[in-house]
Amino acid sequence: MPEPSSAPAARAGGVQSLERAFGILEAMADAGGMISLSQLAEQLSLPPATIHRLIRSLVDLGYVRQEANRQYSLGPKLLRLSAESARRIGVWAGPYLSRAVEQLGESVNVAVLEDDHVVYVAQVQPSTTLMRMFTEVGRRVPPHGTAVGKVMLSQLPEDEVRALLSRTGMPRLTEHTLTTPGELLENLALARVRGYATDEEEQEIGVRCVAVPVTGAPRKMALSMSGPSARMDDEAVEQGVSVLRETARQIAEVLGADRSLLLG
Repeated sequence: MPEPSSAPAARAGGVQSLERAFGILEAMADAGGMISLSQLAEQLSLPPATIHRLIRSLVDLGYVRQEANRQYSLGPKLLRLSAESARRIGVWAGPYLSRAVEQLGESVNVAVLEDDHVVYVAQVQPSTTLMRMFTEVGRRVPPHGTAVGKVMLSQLPEDEVRALLSRTGMPRLTEHTLTTPGELLENLALARVRGYATDEEEQEIGVRCVAVPVTGAPRKMALSMSGPSARMDDEAVEQGVSVLRETARQIAEVLGADRSLLLG
């Protein structure tokens, strides 16, 4: 009589190791990208020896790196995965963005916060409007002068915002750009209360934008509507907030159903 195969047990162990490895990466991301071995063991309720074995494999693969202070941080290899997955946003989010554009008659954008900068990862433009707002997909800009950047920053603690601004600076893009941390923090407090942020010709003269966060996304993400200031009056902004919030809810549901659509 043949002996029972150990293959099912091996597969089960492999799945468990994979789940734990992703748990490590997510815990590191939640901690701001860097964490100690003891903190990982405590958060994941696993023996330090198990954590160490898994994290050494992640280090060898380039997904984690060990810092000089003996803590561990997210590795550079994750950047490639993040960039490729972000490019897919325009594919699966396209139908939701198109419906929003049909209702609003203005351009709708998706952006994420990556390496202290706003990165535009998708845009849909109206087909019937003569004057359209074009944002190049892949464009990277400092967050302080954009509606999407401000609404994402409004979700961060003040000390993290100040640290980010010290790294990026606050260059003046137009005469309306906020160029001091104090001004921006006041603006972020208002965005936090409202649940949306605006760009009042702060990035480009003649262009007004409004943005809402995609709450529940595995990374900081926002949707925005942009258009000429002459068309983007307060009534248009109010309508935009309503439509963008519903679109953000739908996108968040998709991300919740399949978090593999957006890694990093």
